[in-house]
Amino acid sequence: MVIGCCTLRFTADWVTSLKEKRMVVKSLVEKTKHKFNISAAEVDCQDVHKLIVIGIACVTNDAVHARQMIDNAVDFMEYSTDAVLDSAETEIIRI
Repeated sequence: MVIGCCTLRFTADWVTSLKEKRMVVKSLVEKTKHKFNISAAEVDCQDVHKLIVIGIACVTNDAVHARQMIDNAVDFMEYSTDAVLDSAETEIIRI
């Protein structure tokens, strides 16, 4: 079993409230989950309205496939929002 996971950090300078941030996060997470069949959630900085931290994960039987799934999801998320992707830390775990 291979687990692919990634933590993405976005900056959204144009967001002015937590309510507005929640709308952006919810839309981005739901679109990504449905398009790539992966798990995704906001994992940190829930109380900071200009910073978005999303974690994504997938389970497969091949490390190359896990890397492709994560990379495709990261690319999709980067271009599906006006927020700026600051960093993406990916880890592939073989169990």
